Amino acid sequence: MSEMSSPTPSSPAAPTLLTLTSVARDKIRAVQQAENRAESALRVSVEEESAAAWRYHLYFVEPNERTPDDTSFDVEGIQIFVDDESAARLSGATLDYVEELSGSWFKFDNPNKPPLLGNPIAAKVQELLDDKINPQVASHGGRVMLADVQDTKVFLRFGGGCHGCGMSDVTLRQGIEVMIREAIPEVTEILDTTDHTSGANPYYRGP
Repeated sequence: MSEMSSPTPSSPAAPTLLTLTSVARDKIRAVQQAENRAESALRVSVEEESAAAWRYHLYFVEPNERTPDDTSFDVEGIQIFVDDESAARLSGATLDYVEELSGSWFKFDNPNKPPLLGNPIAAKVQELLDDKINPQVASHGGRVMLADVQDTKVFLRFGGGCHGCGMSDVTLRQGIEVMIREAIPEVTEILDTTDHTSGANPYYRGP
């Protein structure tokens, strides 16, 4: 199952943890029927994709796979399991299903943000990555992630098709850096922290 109208909560638990729009509910039920998983529960989990972004996971599990650490609730017949760590990151979020010419996907509207986004520069850079840079890089199978912001220095990490690419430095200097400097003039330095040689993605930490 893929990752990413007015919401109508159907139980006391839903609005405090996760609300599903009518479109999302209909799509989940359609997938359950297509995969013969009508009795299965939907597990929702959230992890850090980078210091400034969440990655969401949606998949079906059997009801007996609920763990003692799970929060379990029902939304109009859809049983949902959320582990404790994910629940803290998900509280108050809404799950929708979006269909556009470019594709269709589940989408979370989540009021909870990674701590780094409390930094005004980080928030601006992440917005630029989401709205302009990553949609362009995605056409090459890549993704650019915000690893850190220290004072006015921005640290980026490349993934997907950009990871290990010999042209990544050219891409950074001639494309992404120009876009960030034009949109956020207070940024003084932009650094690529990806280890393209070894294939690792080290997280940069300052002294």
